[in-house]
Amino acid sequence: MKTYREAISSAAYRMRGHLPESIRILSDALDALETDPLPDQYGTGSVIENFQARISNDLGKEQSVFFPSGTMAQQIALRIWCDEMQLMRLAYHPLCHLEIHEQDGLKELHHIETVLLGEADRLFTMADLKTVGNVACVLFELPQREIGGQLPAWDDLVEMVSYCASRGFHTHLDGARLLECLPFYEKTAAEVCALFDSVYLSFYKSLGGVTGAMLSGTAAFMEKAKIWKRRHGRDLYHLYPYVLTAGYAYDLRKDNMSGYWSHAKAYCRQLNRIKGFRTVPDVPVCNMFHLHMEHSLEKVEAALVNVMETHDVSLLGGLSVRDGKTVSEIWMGDSCMLVPEELLDTALEMLARELG
Repeated sequence: MKTYREAISSAAYRMRGHLPESIRILSDALDALETDPLPDQYGTGSVIENFQARISNDLGKEQSVFFPSGTMAQQIALRIWCDEMQLMRLAYHPLCHLEIHEQDGLKELHHIETVLLGEADRLFTMADLKTVGNVACVLFELPQREIGGQLPAWDDLVEMVSYCASRGFHTHLDGARLLECLPFYEKTAAEVCALFDSVYLSFYKSLGGVTGAMLSGTAAFMEKAKIWKRRHGRDLYHLYPYVLTAGYAYDLRKDNMSGYWSHAKAYCRQLNRIKGFRTVPDVPVCNMFHLHMEHSLEKVEAALVNVMETHDVSLLGGLSVRDGKTVSEIWMGDSCMLVPEELLDTALEMLARELG
């Protein structure tokens, strides 16, 4: 019998993400070029500068800089705000990426103190913000990945950002998946980004590029970011393979988020009918959600492998155990559009039987 990972890799259909990653995205991006631009050098040149200008326009910001990673971009943004306020203290959600996935880089490299807002299993609120003392910046993540892609209501978001401004706090948007939340808010990217002093956007998560991120803000802020970028290791000699594939993936998928969201809502309804299954949130507010299962990891893996070997469709993504429950993070992309409805119904029925 195949392992769970092996079964996912060989499945013809997938109810998660985009099509399997392929290095052909490089040739696809090159084929899409209308001209043959010269390579960038250390972050300069038309191939990168034109892309930065385009994203600045789409996000409604004065200037943008392409970064090899979002980790670098966000640490730099927060360091700049702390320096400006002469206060090495900021606030964010307990499950913020900088808190749980970056080996305390913000604290060890920049000696910044962090305040955790609210509880780990929910969005932070205005009440949580009002408990914070002085901070240089508050980080908002839209959507909040680690709790199933949840989002605050638009009016609540505006109220919280306005409160931060009244206290003199800067606001930074972890918009790694920014485009995913636009259908729910019924806003443009520029309208959402107008709330925040600085914004980070990823090109490889929901967009499916090779790698890379954009940091955007005022011209003065971005000039400081360029200096800190050098301090963090400078630009690579050439970034164009990342820039071209980022632009290609951005064009390919930026307008597809409403369709992905519709599929997420429909899939949630199907999963919630299975005994012992519960999605978080109950109804997705973007193309992402989490599935909590009242079954052991071993039982879920075995059942899913049987389904994949019988019907050649992968129903979930990676599995983990949290608070005694088996959990899977699911996000809708291009792949879900290709799964025949009848095949999906049959596979889910088998999964329910396998789990008893």
